[in-house]
Amino acid sequence: MRDAVNNPFQPGSDVVPEVWAGRTEQLSDWRDVLRPRLDAGLIERGRTILGEPGLGKSSLVRRIAEEAELEGAWVTPQIRLALGTDPIKRLAAEVLKLADRAGLSAGQEQRLGQLLGRVKSVAVSGVSLALRESAGQEPHTALTDLLVEIGRAAIIRKRVVLIHLDEVQNITDENALSQVLIALGDAITREVEVEAPGLGPITRSLPIAVYLTGLPEFNDASGARKGATFTRRFATKVLTPLDDDDLRSALNEFVMEGWEVTDDNGGTSVIRMEPAAVEAIIDVCRGEPFLFQLAGERAWYAGTGDVITRAEAVEGWQRAEAEATSHVERILERLPQREREFVMAMAELPPEERTLSRIAAEAGFAKNTDAGPASQRLDRVRGIINRGRPYTFRHRAIEAFLTSDWPHVS
Repeated sequence: MRDAVNNPFQPGSDVVPEVWAGRTEQLSDWRDVLRPRLDAGLIERGRTILGEPGLGKSSLVRRIAEEAELEGAWVTPQIRLALGTDPIKRLAAEVLKLADRAGLSAGQEQRLGQLLGRVKSVAVSGVSLALRESAGQEPHTALTDLLVEIGRAAIIRKRVVLIHLDEVQNITDENALSQVLIALGDAITREVEVEAPGLGPITRSLPIAVYLTGLPEFNDASGARKGATFTRRFATKVLTPLDDDDLRSALNEFVMEGWEVTDDNGGTSVIRMEPAAVEAIIDVCRGEPFLFQLAGERAWYAGTGDVITRAEAVEGWQRAEAEATSHVERILERLPQREREFVMAMAELPPEERTLSRIAAEAGFAKNTDAGPASQRLDRVRGIINRGRPYTFRHRAIEAFLTSDWPHVS
């Protein structure tokens, strides 16, 4: 019954897994705040969603995008920015596709034709575009102008536009980053005059939503170039691991109704999961979406029957231990030296003794204030710890890796 074709667990980035857990705050933000405000013509900031690897940033926004598209929104694909990619070129290419969808390319207006030609030049040359005096526009200005026209078309057709830029920490060129942020920021804050039935001309904002996703380094990469303007135009959320209740809720369908799959005879069957198997999966993944999907995938493959047992969940995880170990090690290796030393010193102390002074002394800082910047970044920027009394770990997989024999289970 259980095989690779019907496995609903999907570890890895850039996919929306069938078994979805948590992130209700961000999903509600789209459904209850962002989408309604855009529909009403009200200005709403873009969203920047950051976090360490494995927390499901891209999957979250792709789920929002899928939901938006089902509701009729004009949605870009995930615009994934590899290191060294010219983000202006990538963005311009996708904006041109949105223009096609909005029907702008078929228009006969000369002004629109010139604008589309300008953005096509940007899509070819990107940020390095050699500007002629007669052109009179920076690449970001042309992009903004075309986004405004797309937004106007969306108003007429009662649509919302959603743009998703992923791996934004890879925009290392200052000029390119500035142009991307200005182009998108100017579009989502632009107000236009439209004709309202029975009211005459009114001013409203464009129905354009922008999501930026990436690693916490984006905060450093943008740095002072973001400034107050960026803060006014984009709201930043740092993702942290999920609560156990979120994971338990996601697996509840397996326990109560069973997960429906197609059987070999063209009919359907259901796969159930023992409550003890649910708790085993929750225990090993420590709130990490990637590890949750990995544990579920391997438990599914550990047997073929219609009930996933605790023994199968444990056996599956044992086969996943090496990958889980590498995942956490990569997160630790990414940390700057002083932040890594701080985390490791914190893990060495008993939980009740994890104060700033004890951690600073354990990590070899000359004085407490020297450890302050590292602790602040680990809390506010990375979401790995909570600075409280005492300090605690938010990233439970890192804590378990440093303080116990996890990910081993028996």
